[in-house]
Formats: sequence, structure tokens, C-alpha cells
Amino acid sequence: MVGRWPALCLVALLSVATARAADDGPLAITGEVAHPQSLTRAALDALPTVQVTVTDRTGPATYRGPLLRTLLDRAALVDQPGGRTFLRHTVLVRGRDGYAVALAVAEIDPRFEGKAVIVASARDGAPLDAPRLVVPGDLKAGRSVRDVVAIEVR
Repeated sequence: MVGRWPALCLVALLSVATARAADDGPLAITGEVAHPQSLTRAALDALPTVQVTVTDRTGPATYRGPLLRTLLDRAALVDQPGGRTFLRHTVLVRGRDGYAVALAVAEIDPRFEGKAVIVASARDGAPLDAPRLVVPGDLKAGRSVRDVVAIEVR
């Protein structure tokens, strides 16, 4: 068994390195947008950020990252001319593990509820391994999505 130990350690380290590399994949913004996006971590970090404090399962936490609205503004929602049809849009945010949540565009639009929903890159000043959707005001952080990989406008 002793001879196998170094090989097992190498396999474990390669698995961790592969998982880390997968976390660095781009975040896709697709659906009913004029400019689909594929944002790297560096591109997300270059955007203007805000801070929000929420209470999740572990207690109060302060997250920092760009507003989801900023990401959608860059992608430009596609709408029918001459009306408020943008209110019919929903945003589906999906994590690497398949967990997905939906938000109404009116929740994040400053002309309506204007909730400061963010795609966080840091928690309590420490960088996160992957982006996280943070929805202030949700009880028990029900719409928090770890490892965000896709945002689809419907």
C-alpha cells in the first residue's frame, strides 16, 4: 500500500487542479439579449461593484460584486417596440451544479423595485472561488446561487 500512496496523492492533486480550472470558465449571458456575453472572472472583476449585506445560513455576510442589472444592461434586453414589454422578461440564473432560480426583471429594474441583486466575487473581503448570485431580502438565502455559470433572459 505504501507504494501506491504517492500515486494516489498525485491523482487527488490533479483532480483538485482540474476542478479549480473548471471554476475559471466564463459566465454566459444568453437568451433575449442583443449582445450575448461570455464573461471571464477578470471581466466581472473589472465592472463597477456594490456591497450588500445579507443573512444566510451562517449569519450576516457582506458580499461585493457587480449588479445583475449592470450585466443585463451590457447584454441589452430585446423588446417589442412601443410598450413596457420588458416587464414580461424573467432571468434564469444557473449554477454549475444545475441549481437555478428565476427573477422578474421588474425586481432589479430601478424604475420598479430596484433590488440590488449582485453577482458577487467576494464575501467579507475574501475572494470567492466562483461568482455567486446574492438576492438581498430573501429569507434563508433561497435564491442564492453558488458557482454561477449561466444567466438566461427569457
